[in-house]
Amino acid sequence: MRKSLRWLLSLSVLIGTVGSTGVATAAEPDMDSRAVAEAQSADIKDRILAIPGMSLIEEKPYAGYRFFVLNYEQPIDHRRPWAGTFQQRIAILHKDTDRPTVFRTSGYGLSTTPSRTEPTRIVDGNQVSMEYRFFTPSRPQPADWSQLDIWQAASDQHRIFTALKTIYGKNWLSTGASKGGMTATYYERFYPRDMDGVVAYVAPNDVVNKEDSAYDRFFETVGTKDCRDRLNSMQREALVRREPLEKKYEAWAKENGATFNTVGSLDKAYEAVVLDFVWGFWQYYGMDVCDQIPDAATASDDTVYETIDAYSGWSAYTDQGLEYYTPYYYQAATELGSPTIKQPHLAGLTRYGYQPASSFVPSDIPMTFKPWAMRDVDTWVRHNANHMLFVYGGNDPWGSEQFRLGKGARDSYVYVAPGANHGANVAGLVAPEQAVATARILAWAGVDAPAVQAAQPLARFDARIDKPVDEDATREHGLRP
Repeated sequence: MRKSLRWLLSLSVLIGTVGSTGVATAAEPDMDSRAVAEAQSADIKDRILAIPGMSLIEEKPYAGYRFFVLNYEQPIDHRRPWAGTFQQRIAILHKDTDRPTVFRTSGYGLSTTPSRTEPTRIVDGNQVSMEYRFFTPSRPQPADWSQLDIWQAASDQHRIFTALKTIYGKNWLSTGASKGGMTATYYERFYPRDMDGVVAYVAPNDVVNKEDSAYDRFFETVGTKDCRDRLNSMQREALVRREPLEKKYEAWAKENGATFNTVGSLDKAYEAVVLDFVWGFWQYYGMDVCDQIPDAATASDDTVYETIDAYSGWSAYTDQGLEYYTPYYYQAATELGSPTIKQPHLAGLTRYGYQPASSFVPSDIPMTFKPWAMRDVDTWVRHNANHMLFVYGGNDPWGSEQFRLGKGARDSYVYVAPGANHGANVAGLVAPEQAVATARILAWAGVDAPAVQAAQPLARFDARIDKPVDEDATREHGLRP
């Protein structure tokens, strides 16, 4: 464990000593060891709910675990904790307080169905999951969007960790995929002494928002030429047949009550969906299904329309499709950045090109881009990464701009799973890297040396609870990590 004095904190604070102000209060002076033992022997639900600001939404049964969905009171602004609070949802998959704990976030909303990340299975531990601030229902009312940034979100995690560390006293790892992997990295940057290790999956690192040539190089070489040509032809055909296909889109929108106020028009939404087609294919699919893309030259209008929908999703840029993702697009427009690619095969057919993230946020929300935010994180990771593992997919466009390690990094790794898409994981790495990654995860979690040397997950795979890496990254298609 990197924090050699952390055990002193566990002795000096009692269950629930972190309140809505985020200030830890010392245990009562006359609290003897018997009282401490009695507190620790209480039912785990009672111990969790003894934390000030913690309330139960529901408990769901799952064999071998207890699963709690909870609300935790958080300051809207961690710099001014007295200026109002909001309820943030979290979930706890409880196994045993003697096991390590994995802190997971998707960077989006919270799934209330029990699930287990790959690191949780590897270490056979507990799992704490957090809903990212401003994703409903974890949104302050009224919403002050200036309080949605990576530092405030990292501070949410810090307070949750500080509160639960009094119960789950063993080692902690943070993890997440896609925007969740980005979130785990930002948390480490701002609170490097909290976690004992970080496992970040498929996390984009857009250091310079206007420099996106790495994505262009990716799309020029990914897969085979035949597959690239097949995809490009279908995408081009959707713009060549824009008029008849937009009539289908208009009919679909009318039938489903879809509107386009945020993006501005059905025409803009149509083009945005079409431009996402090739990206969406490589993000979620791959070479194994390339032969299922119809021949564009002979395909009917219905076939072209349905093919674009299957890989991009016509609902993605409707008001209804965008509403859930407003916090993501706001962050992309203010800190995270977003990619733009050239797509020369569409020359002369596009009217708007890749639209900026701000185009997908309601116009009444003010936005100012902060170009220093990602540069700061990137510099910190290069020079200070410690116990950090980054896993990317070789055929995932989001991996074109990766986190990289410099000379200051210690016991940290960047691995790429060959041929994998946005669902890349440790299990998909080549054997030597898989063994190293698994062993380091186990070591960071503080498990016994023999298990580390064996470099094998401590829990068996369970299809009912072990979900794909990026299960919460998106509920609909659209250009989002």
